[in-house]
Amino acid sequence: MSFASVRIVTDDLEGLVAFYEQVTGQQAEHPAPVFAQFSGPGATLAIASTATVAMLGGALAPATNRSVVIEFEVADVDHEFAELVRTLALRGEDVVLEPTTMPWGNRSALVRDPDGNVVNLFSTPTTD
Repeated sequence: MSFASVRIVTDDLEGLVAFYEQVTGQQAEHPAPVFAQFSGPGATLAIASTATVAMLGGALAPATNRSVVIEFEVADVDHEFAELVRTLALRGEDVVLEPTTMPWGNRSALVRDPDGNVVNLFSTPTTD
């Protein structure tokens, strides 16, 4: 078995895609009008319209996640966070944690995407 992706189901496909295009610095691939994905080393982030899961009878509900963190490793957390605040005009409720050095050494900043999912931008400590 190989890990394939994490998929976010949303009522606002275009808004979520635009957010993650800004976060990742990549253009989304659009294999279908109701689906987009960001592929990179290690994982794929898929974003799908609720139309793609209609046959599941309400098993998935957009904008209700309270247990999963979507994480991106970046070179400079402080810079990436400042760029997101500037370009996406993040408000106070969009910021979960400003850039902080965690007890285990990672530098992290956590924000919410337009559906309320928590996104962690982090970097690992450098060894000198």
